[in-house]
Amino acid sequence: MRLRLAAVLLALCSGTAFAQVAEFGFNGGAMSLSGEELGSNYFLDAKWKFGFRITLNNWRFLGGEFGYNYARHRLRIGRSGEGGEAGFAGHQGFVDGLAYATPEGSRVRPFAAGGFHFTNYVFPGTSVTQGSGSTKFGLNYGAGIKFRVAQNWLIRADFRQYWNGKPWADIFGGRGRLRTNEISLGASFAL
Repeated sequence: MRLRLAAVLLALCSGTAFAQVAEFGFNGGAMSLSGEELGSNYFLDAKWKFGFRITLNNWRFLGGEFGYNYARHRLRIGRSGEGGEAGFAGHQGFVDGLAYATPEGSRVRPFAAGGFHFTNYVFPGTSVTQGSGSTKFGLNYGAGIKFRVAQNWLIRADFRQYWNGKPWADIFGGRGRLRTNEISLGASFAL
């Protein structure tokens, strides 16, 4: 009787052996901007970013993730920086929902993503702890694909677009939205 019970329990648990319940990963990539004019002949450039994501796949075709990105930007005086330029950091936190095209446990999982974020643009020459940052809240959406390369390891490619207000509108007088396009690659450890 005990042997049968053990066999039944083993059979029930074997389907979850390859489930992607949680993923812990890092990523890095390149960014570009639209709407980069901040006003008063000041322009913003996006360079590169890296960050981490924690993904929870609670349902067969749905999941969610949250994470942090560190980005490098450049503030230019004049469209081509003829008046000077300075680099600065951006700190971003996000929460996104994920909708997968294939079920949990699949070797290849294309997905669509969408959610909310905030970005703290740190003014050049200062640090985030000095309180001179301009924090903007916004929406983001995108798509990506995950590939299982080993039992617990995934590689992923993402495209995301972030929409938020322009930083330092009170200083430069800029109006409208800043749109950041991101292409990134990453690796994740899946439980």
